[in-house]
Amino acid sequence: MRPIALAAILGIAIVPLVAADANADVSVKTKTGTYYIGGKDGNALLDAMDRLGPKHGFLTHAIAQTSYTIAWDIDWKEKAGTCRIANAAATLTISYTYPHVREPMSPDLRRRWNRFMAGVRKHEQTHGRLARQMVDAAEKSLSRLSYDDDRRCRKTQAELKKRIAMTYAKYEARQIAFDEVEHAEGGNVEGLVGLLSKGK
Repeated sequence: MRPIALAAILGIAIVPLVAADANADVSVKTKTGTYYIGGKDGNALLDAMDRLGPKHGFLTHAIAQTSYTIAWDIDWKEKAGTCRIANAAATLTISYTYPHVREPMSPDLRRRWNRFMAGVRKHEQTHGRLARQMVDAAEKSLSRLSYDDDRRCRKTQAELKKRIAMTYAKYEARQIAFDEVEHAEGGNVEGLVGLLSKGK
């Protein structure tokens, strides 16, 4: 079975702000890239994706890929010994990589390819939605975070990093669980591959 894979790149960048209090916010940027393949039938296209698709581990290539990074701008304020999070703004960058057939296709192969790619995009966009939910949940967990007797904000910063890491772990588990269902025998991925290779 040829996998449709997720590659998660979790970069946590925490930059202190000096601005006045602001509402927490999540900014989402989406990028889409392609790699080019060719083939006269479905099996040839699948073979090309196996050779040319984005790397998934050391030895395999994926049909498509979703990757994402998260950068945080954090403003913490200390007053009279109490430290609180005044603002937690995240920038989520989601990058999708899909195959693109550069050669003409027969009407039947084009029809099957379009159905195949609709399923691939749906799969990858689910990964993107889970990533957005993850960042929203992390941002929510930071709101109203404060510690008394924390003049240098060390307790607050340590708790902030802990909450972000816990939220990431929770949603990464959901990403993995989603892939396990999709890649199970008789699952959606197997159906997409069969659609393209056999025309079912």
